[in-house]
Amino acid sequence: MKLVSIVGARPQIIKAAALSRVIRQKYSNNITEIIVHTGQHYDEDMSKIFFEELQIPLPSYNLHIGSDTHGRQTSKMISGLEDVLLKEKPDYVVLFGDTNSTLAGAISASKIHVPIVHIEAGLRSFNKKMPEEINRIMCDHVSTFLFTPNKIAIKNLEREGFEVSQQLNYNIDKPGIFNVGDIMYDNFLYYSQKTLPGFHENNKMPGEYILATIHRDHNTDHPENLRNIFKALIDISNKYRIDIKIPLHPRTVKCMSENLAPSLLKKIDNSIYIEKLTPVSFLEMIELEKNAKLIITDSGGVQKEAYFFNKPCIILREETEWIEILETGMAVLCGANYRKIIDAFSAYDEVKIKNFPKIFGEGNTAELICEMLMKNIKKTKTINNNNVVNSS
Repeated sequence: MKLVSIVGARPQIIKAAALSRVIRQKYSNNITEIIVHTGQHYDEDMSKIFFEELQIPLPSYNLHIGSDTHGRQTSKMISGLEDVLLKEKPDYVVLFGDTNSTLAGAISASKIHVPIVHIEAGLRSFNKKMPEEINRIMCDHVSTFLFTPNKIAIKNLEREGFEVSQQLNYNIDKPGIFNVGDIMYDNFLYYSQKTLPGFHENNKMPGEYILATIHRDHNTDHPENLRNIFKALIDISNKYRIDIKIPLHPRTVKCMSENLAPSLLKKIDNSIYIEKLTPVSFLEMIELEKNAKLIITDSGGVQKEAYFFNKPCIILREETEWIEILETGMAVLCGANYRKIIDAFSAYDEVKIKNFPKIFGEGNTAELICEMLMKNIKKTKTINNNNVVNSS
């Protein structure tokens, strides 16, 4: 069985690591995986280091697309991916999450009838202003296998007209839908056992700092939102005399210089509590999460990782696809509202946190996916030299 796994952004590389690891360890005689990197994250700190650190085979193809507008970036990916798929003729295309690389892979594969496997299917924020929401919905609706991370995702798909059945002949019109748990939980269990001695140069003890990440365009591209977030971080750090570590995406740094007043930038730079970090590797991020008191983020993946480490999370968004975390009370939506961020930290600072029920599976998601694909390969294999559809 041949898989083409498409990645482009840092979270996808990390998710792909779990699948690649299981294939190497348990299915190397049955599954061949070809990794294609679209180049969506082109900065070496945001990409190459992850392949090296997570010991993922280097991509067989790198499209080197780079940054661009949504339409131009996606169209370049579609063209490049189609060439790869026509050459490789895989049994399945594996797509992760909800980036433009996911959307491009879904379009290019579905047009030439390559069955699509969508890992992390069924998630919904119910906000179609988010590019990620459009990407995940469109990918789900052309996939042959939809592997969901939780029961809520199954319900989301059912509301959209999908039927959850136990048939065996799955196809694009009648896809297989399976709740297999969260593939990032596989990685959490595996990589959290590894340590990075000396990473915390200031020797902070666990629980003595806040970890914050800010990268979504609805925060970075809107001066008022970015200003409110950083004002809240400064005031929290000053009032509680607690350090805040902020790994900064290159794009966030650029937006800070463009959208924040010089006086606020000066306060951030002069703060004795705020530590701006260059992009960190996955293992470094795990180390930061593991030892933080609390996590403030607009990242979907970091929300989950906070929960994996039993850390309360302040979410800098108005909605989240991870509803079950909210239901436990261990995360709260604050958007870019200054007062809500301040109040949320105060509330979590005053209580002893211990309500973290197990909601993301057993940590064997990648193995379950491989088993299901191998079980169904003969019935879902559709691509051959004669099935290419040309545009008319």
